[in-house]
Amino acid sequence: MRSVSANLPKAVIAHGGGPTAVLNSSLAGAVTAAREHCSALYASRFGLGGILTSEMPDLLQIPPARIAEIAQSPGSAIHSSRRKLTEDDFAAILRELRRQDIRAVFYTGGNGSMQTALDLLGHARNADYDLQVVGIPKTIDNDLLVTHHTPGYASTAYFFACAARDVGEDCRSLPSPICILETLGRNAGWIVAATSLARKHPDDPPHIICFPEHPRSLDAIAADVEAVYRRLGYVVIAVCEGQLDERGTPFGAELDRPDSAVHKLASNLGHTLARRLTEKLGLRARAEKPGLLGRSCGPFARPRDRAEAFDCGFAAVVAASEGHSGVMVALDQDGGPFLTPLDSVARQERLLPRHWIVPAGNNVTPAFTAYAAPLTGDVPGYTHL
Repeated sequence: MRSVSANLPKAVIAHGGGPTAVLNSSLAGAVTAAREHCSALYASRFGLGGILTSEMPDLLQIPPARIAEIAQSPGSAIHSSRRKLTEDDFAAILRELRRQDIRAVFYTGGNGSMQTALDLLGHARNADYDLQVVGIPKTIDNDLLVTHHTPGYASTAYFFACAARDVGEDCRSLPSPICILETLGRNAGWIVAATSLARKHPDDPPHIICFPEHPRSLDAIAADVEAVYRRLGYVVIAVCEGQLDERGTPFGAELDRPDSAVHKLASNLGHTLARRLTEKLGLRARAEKPGLLGRSCGPFARPRDRAEAFDCGFAAVVAASEGHSGVMVALDQDGGPFLTPLDSVARQERLLPRHWIVPAGNNVTPAFTAYAAPLTGDVPGYTHL
């Protein structure tokens, strides 16, 4: 058993929202730091709700070698959750934390999770319970404010850049007139923009990129498609799952959870757009949707992304040991961690800057490439005859 000092606090860590290819590296970073700064680091399984069910194994009892192996795996070793906590949930969580004398909570997630962390801290203060809450950034969407980039983004960006490259090779070999690559991304175009990193030569796919920050009509997209098709004989379009037309609708696609302001999303946008383009242009169109494969595909995890995820988890525990609370770890341009208040990131969304999208709304500007390429590293191209 691990020997600990009696004056070290007990802590708990939980994950919120979708997993990533490097989320477990953040977990490993927190565990590594906690071995020096905590008497226990409990894992709240399936989000903060695990505290309510007491499903909280002590991660410090797991051998370091196994934690190191877990750090290399995608997904979430302690599971995650999108459950919206109620007032009763917060009260019950605080009762359990008080009962076990747990004094620090580390919560990994995006802007919604940081709001939950901020709410937990507020409830603790109202209940006069001395609790430190520190956020660890995690989202493939890259839409957190303040931080230069988020752990998980670069790996997913690299995956979809490679997908655009390889779909392009297929279409170049046996031309399918129109191929739509549907990427992840609801309101922010960071991921779909990254498909541009696949280009090594003029006319390399994707030929057209659509951005949720720039709604486009079917007519506008069709005009772009026709122009590329006349020149090359095939077209690859990159579009994210949250793309809307000029009327603010997903081109007639079916909506999943249509009554939810947060989670409403087209369930078949790529296929719907392909069908509409076929009807309009008389050209065969198909859609490819890697979906969750792009979010947690382990072999595509970028070394820098994994290292920075580890550093964020480590820095969160160190921050708590230094007395910080109500903060989230953020990253600067070079990947160095710093702290920012939770209320600077909670429930706020950073969209792709408009000046990183060409005025026509169908491509990125060089400013995006200068931002993203150092994060993903080089996307290798192929040699052609």
